[in-house]
Amino acid sequence: MYSDFVRLSDKKKVALVLSGGGVKAAAFHIGVCLALREKGFKFAGGSSAKDRLQFEGKPLTFTLYVGSSAGSVLATFLASGYSLDSIIDAFTKGAGLSSLTRSKDRESDYLKPIGYSDIFALNIRAASPIRLLPKLFRRRLNVSGGLEALFKEAFKINGVFSTSNIEKYLRTHVYPENDFSQLGAELYIIATQLNHSRKAVFGPFPETVKNKDIKYANYAKVSEAVAASAALPPFFAPYGIRNLAGKEIFYFDGEIRDTLSTHVAADQGADLVIASYSIQPYHFNDKMGSLHEYGMPLIFNQALYQLVQQKIQTHIKHQSNVRAIIKSVQGYMREQGLGEEHIEKLTEILTSKTGFNPTVDYIYIHPSPQDHEFFFYDHFSLNPKVLSGIVRTGFKAAMNTLRGFNI
Repeated sequence: MYSDFVRLSDKKKVALVLSGGGVKAAAFHIGVCLALREKGFKFAGGSSAKDRLQFEGKPLTFTLYVGSSAGSVLATFLASGYSLDSIIDAFTKGAGLSSLTRSKDRESDYLKPIGYSDIFALNIRAASPIRLLPKLFRRRLNVSGGLEALFKEAFKINGVFSTSNIEKYLRTHVYPENDFSQLGAELYIIATQLNHSRKAVFGPFPETVKNKDIKYANYAKVSEAVAASAALPPFFAPYGIRNLAGKEIFYFDGEIRDTLSTHVAADQGADLVIASYSIQPYHFNDKMGSLHEYGMPLIFNQALYQLVQQKIQTHIKHQSNVRAIIKSVQGYMREQGLGEEHIEKLTEILTSKTGFNPTVDYIYIHPSPQDHEFFFYDHFSLNPKVLSGIVRTGFKAAMNTLRGFNI
């Protein structure tokens, strides 16, 4: 959704929003970022607040990142000042391959290889033999209800894995300062509060603010916020973070409550928001046939993809409708000869009531529904052929989307 006759390079504050979806989503985002770089965009970042100065006022430069789940990991890499080449190297070496670039080019921009051991940490408490043994065999169950009640009672495991290794990797190897306010770019991480019905936004806020739907929290370290955002159920256990009062609050995947939180970027002053998301339901094609032939895992993925995409499309459609309504009202008032002061006042009322900011433009990048190969890629594979295919998909999707814009 984009306003008319505006050059992207004229925008004052550019934000990048990255969604979740495992390693698959991270690789897709890398492909998108490569395309953005090809189009002239730059990525601000660094390990101290001083690094922000060199990017101030530069056009086509991302100075704000919003990340959720896997997107939060990549957003942290970028905000910490690592180049796309270093990030690609980290995944390449983590997959057991040699560097794609000369090592001397990476000395000042080195990112430790990331492998399966950095992604998956066994949830020791849940995985102990006594916990894994269904309670059905340990004591008599007091079950009232059907199969669901039996499962709830017999399998009280909060996740096979934990995100503790992700937290350690970021804290130790990526950004030791671990402080949102000291980064070379603005970074906001999205999570969902487990024992509540609201999402949380972690970032460099002056104070923690909460309302019915959103908690804006300033007490988490960067690595903790990412670990919370990446805790995808049921694979990863919820991640606990202590607030300023010392109370441990548990969070899990940032995509649960709200998918693609582009509003966070707009709320923080961005006037161009580019959002990348890898969720795209499968559309039937003759080569692959119907998903009912592939079993429950892919059927579940399709159901989840349909749910997530519906939420994203509803949000995009709402933004488009509000923009169209405001433009129509403005046009009608001008036809009636009303003064600009009245038009501005009514526009202000409409934007206030709808929460819509007409000065912000949004670009959404996602895979094509006809790309069945992308749908069938594994979500957590570090296989180099799989990763390269996903990166190419992201690059192609971004180039196709950006083709129609005046940069």
